[in-house]
Amino acid sequence: MQYSEETITTNKQGKKEVRVLQEMGQYVKYTYLDLKTGKETSKYSLILRSESKQEHLFIVPIKSGKSLILKQETDNKKRKARDKEKKRAVTVF
Repeated sequence: MQYSEETITTNKQGKKEVRVLQEMGQYVKYTYLDLKTGKETSKYSLILRSESKQEHLFIVPIKSGKSLILKQETDNKKRKARDKEKKRAVTVF
């Protein structure tokens, strides 16, 4: 099969692969603050939304320098997060 050159990438083993789009949509990224100290933690969440569904990914950095990604069950409930600039809660999805 013929693939456009800009869609071809090379993985760590040197094998060529083709990037294939599954869905496009919107996303929201938010971090967490320690409620007692007010300091930002290193973990964060990504909510990915396409036309048909929503995915919630919880990302926790680990000591090796990599991150652990936990896919949480998708629920289409409204979420709010604090906007640092506006200093109030805003609906993110």
